[in-house]
This record gives sequence, C-alpha cells and structure tokens, in this order.
Amino acid sequence: MNHVYNPSFSPSQNALLAQLNYDESKVDPYELPSPLICQDGTVVDSPELWKNKRRPEILALFEEQVYGRMLPKTRIQADLVEECREALSGKATRRQVTISFPDHAGPSLHLALYLPNESRQPAPCFLGLNFHGNHAAFDDPAIELSTAWMRPGEPGIVDHRSTPASRATGVSRWPLDEIIGRGYALATLYYGDIEPDHEMGFPQSVRSMFLTSGEHRKGDEAGAITAWAWGLSRVMDYLETVEEIDADRVCLTGHSRLGKTSLWAGANDQRFALVISNNSGCGGAALSRRNFGETLYVLSNVRPHWFCENCRTQSEDIGSLSVDQHMLISLIAPRPVFVSSAREDHGADPLGEYSSCRNANDLYRMLGTDGMASQSFPELDQPIMSTVGYVIRPGHHDITPGDWAYHLDFADLHLRSA
Repeated sequence: MNHVYNPSFSPSQNALLAQLNYDESKVDPYELPSPLICQDGTVVDSPELWKNKRRPEILALFEEQVYGRMLPKTRIQADLVEECREALSGKATRRQVTISFPDHAGPSLHLALYLPNESRQPAPCFLGLNFHGNHAAFDDPAIELSTAWMRPGEPGIVDHRSTPASRATGVSRWPLDEIIGRGYALATLYYGDIEPDHEMGFPQSVRSMFLTSGEHRKGDEAGAITAWAWGLSRVMDYLETVEEIDADRVCLTGHSRLGKTSLWAGANDQRFALVISNNSGCGGAALSRRNFGETLYVLSNVRPHWFCENCRTQSEDIGSLSVDQHMLISLIAPRPVFVSSAREDHGADPLGEYSSCRNANDLYRMLGTDGMASQSFPELDQPIMSTVGYVIRPGHHDITPGDWAYHLDFADLHLRSA
C-alpha cells in the first residue's frame, strides 16, 4: 500500500514519503555490487575465500554503512516465571521466562515459550519477535500483560501502555495450534523489551548497556535493528540450554521491520539454521538500488533510530553504498532462507525482494547448494522451495496463517531432513 500522510511524522518527513516512487517505468537502470568480488577485486572462487575474506568484509560493510556495529555478547540469566504442562488443551507446555543481563544495568526480556508435548525428541523451534506483547500474540489468559511502552493506534493500547483489551489482538499472526501440531516449538518476545520503537528509546534499550552516546550516535554505532537482532541472539543463548529444543534446528522469523531484523540476526549469528522474512521490504530483502516503494534514504530519515547514522547520510546517493540487500541474503548462505511478499504491498517492493533472492543465487550455488530454483518471477501462491525460497501471495502488508503455511512447509523441507 502506498504511503499517505502520517500525523506522527514531521512535515519534512511526510514530504519525503510523498516522493516515493511506485511506478515501475521510473526505476532507473542500476548495477549491483557482487557478493563474489572482494573490495580489492579478488574473485571469490572457493568456499574458503568466501568464509575467510569476503563474508567478513560484507558483514563489516553492512555494520558500517547500514545497521551499525553489532553489540558485544554478554552473559545472560534466565529465570522461569511460570510453567504449565497442560497448555493448549494439553498439547503444549507453556513457559514464561525472564532473561536478564547480570553484568549490566539494563532491560529484561520476557519470553513466551511453547513446547509440543507429543514430541519424543528435541523439537525444532521457531523464534521471532512480536509487535504488541506476548499477551497479544496468544489467546492465553495466563500470559503476563506487558507493562512496556507500546506504539499507539493498536487495539487496547492507551497512553502507550497495554490494557486487558489488547489481549489476543494479534493471534492471527501466531497460529500456535498449527505450529505445535506440526511438531515445532515456538518462542517469542515483545521487540520493545529489547528497545522501544521510537527515536528517544535509547535509555530503555539494550544499547544503553554498551554505548553512551544515546541519540547522538557516532556514524557506525548500532541502531535499533541491530539491538533487536542482538536480543534474538541472547534468546538463542537460552534456547541452547532447553533440553526439549534442538538448538541445531532453530528457525528465525519476522514480519516487516522485524523481517529486516531476522535477516540481520541470521547474517550475524550462524547458529540459526534457517531464516524467514515476511514483507521485510527496504532494509530487509528488497534491493535498495531499485528505488521503488520505500527507500533506504527515506526510511533512515523517518525512522532514524532503526539504522546507523552513516546510513542516513550516505543513502541519499544509494550507489555510494558498497552493499545491497542481495548481499544480506548471501550472508545467510549456505543456510536456507525464505522470503515472503504480498502483491499489494507496494512499499515493500515484491519484485525487489525476489530480485535479491535471485542475485544471491550464484553465491549459494558456489557453496554447494541448489540456490534458487527459478528463472522468473513466480505466479501468485506458487512457492519456490529451494535453498533460497520465495513466494508472493495476494493481499496487503501483514503476516497471515497462509504465510505461516508456506513457512512451515519450507521448514519441514529443510529442517525435518536435517
């Protein structure tokens, strides 16, 4: 859906949104940097050269030019708050866990974990951040009501806080019965526990445990997407200790800005076995150089806390960036990655998301996988289920039970045979 006037943005920010291009005929020719050519011109012709030289180089370029430097790993403490072995009519065990950081004064993360009771061996697990609190993701009155800051305009949110009316308002985005029924565990937490999603959220962010500059960041210091990605890795630290979960089969998933986050987290942390982005768009799966729908320059100005300061200044000339989003997908290789689009989600540029997948193909194949088994943009609801997967469905910007059906099928294909 094309952007319209947003009263929460300044006049200059709305003016930027009004200039976005939604006309395919106005996409100028562009040339993409190659994942297989190093900065010094060296051609990557072996997995060893990729692993030891080009991959670290691309990762550092994304840190410097787009997302900011990854925060350092730190020790976690996981405290079981509540457990019920008869959740979901006896089909699941529910645990609520608080993850804190004993070496730092900072926020705590509140995790909801559901484990399939019928699994006779450690289960694969989906992990993702949610938008409105664990209590909104599930129709489960035992889930604690979040007390964190919330974005306005959502059901049951009053003065940036949840009320009981916000319970179960996001269940369509988390089809728990289907996930558990397919034999997967599910772990989720509210992304605002890691960092509130607004420009002044730094004091309540995990970034405040390591950085002192706040909103006056140095050029390559971490933005919120990096903070959210870091939080996912700390949850992974905990999941590795859960005996009912197979930590070698943890699948990251995310929608919209949290799809951007899942790709960046998967690029940084190779413990994640599979990565899914849903409608992640600009700064996620969509090519930046296409200049269609949302652009990196506009996003980094209307949501400046998401990215590093270098991104906001350098992306005005998108060709000056040394990376594009096909290289973000390449950083996940050789692990499977699946990108979901929606036909009417013009802001996220479905063709740009598909093009990123196609342009990661050569790298994936060089690493010995089948890459992306497609030569053309697919028809609606015709998923590509190779190592690099893609699907476009009818509809708008959302994550639906239909999206989850594709995601579960993709995970079955790649994780069940692992």
